[in-house]
Amino acid sequence: MIGNDRVEVRKTHKLFIGGAFPRSESGRTYEVVNTRGEFLANIAKASRKDARDAVISARTGFNSWSKATAYNRGQVLYRIAEVMEGRRDQFINDIQDAEGTSNKKAAAQTDQAIDRVVWYAGWADKYSQVLGNTNPVAGPFFNFSIPEPTGVVAAVAPQDSSLLGLISVIAPILVSGNSVIVIASTNSPIPAITLSECLATSDVVAGNINILTGDPAEIMPSLASHLDVNALDLTGITDPDLLTSLEVEAAGSVKRVRKAPINPNWQATPTLSRIRAFTEIKTVWHPMGV
Repeated sequence: MIGNDRVEVRKTHKLFIGGAFPRSESGRTYEVVNTRGEFLANIAKASRKDARDAVISARTGFNSWSKATAYNRGQVLYRIAEVMEGRRDQFINDIQDAEGTSNKKAAAQTDQAIDRVVWYAGWADKYSQVLGNTNPVAGPFFNFSIPEPTGVVAAVAPQDSSLLGLISVIAPILVSGNSVIVIASTNSPIPAITLSECLATSDVVAGNINILTGDPAEIMPSLASHLDVNALDLTGITDPDLLTSLEVEAAGSVKRVRKAPINPNWQATPTLSRIRAFTEIKTVWHPMGV
């Protein structure tokens, strides 16, 4: 470097698979610009092979995460919020660049996203008491209905809420013991990439959360038909033709599918319906008096 004439080091953000940051198997990237058209970064463009790798990692992560105690899952989610709080200023800057919003609105979205992680963390050891039940039966038996995680969930984050919408999709999937593969907002992926850096330095089980960047229309069909994916969250899919085709693909292996809500309000207080969407109810019978 001579004087102030230096070459800027342009960023190429990677995928987040299995707790690591691999480049796309295809070697492809795409440029992301801010609302003023200024270059922000090169972003890895995930392929179908990357999606399959993410499924393998998610299954490995699920085998550990689903066996963790509810109390421990709450601790891990709370730790994510702690790390996010430490990078609050970076999230605010990322959201401003990604969405062209004011500093005040970006700060509000960041705070809501962190608070939402804490909200779901608090439900980790409580949701089963609300969603489960002791059933009255005619006979000398106890009968319990207990929610269990569905397994590996492939999700598409909303395009227009780069952090709060992303958190609102993945947190309820995680809290019950599922693992997740999520495709971040295509046009505004950098807040999701910053989140992946937070996850890498928190207590998240490797492979339990996998974040892909790229085109959902290219990536999701292979995930919808993958036999080791148990459910889909299509919140970020707005194309009705793509939505229908993914539902058809998912039907081949009888996957649970959560469709995109109409005009979702991400600022609204969340409900347990998102946790319930990715749990299975197991009924247990036990003899009374034995």
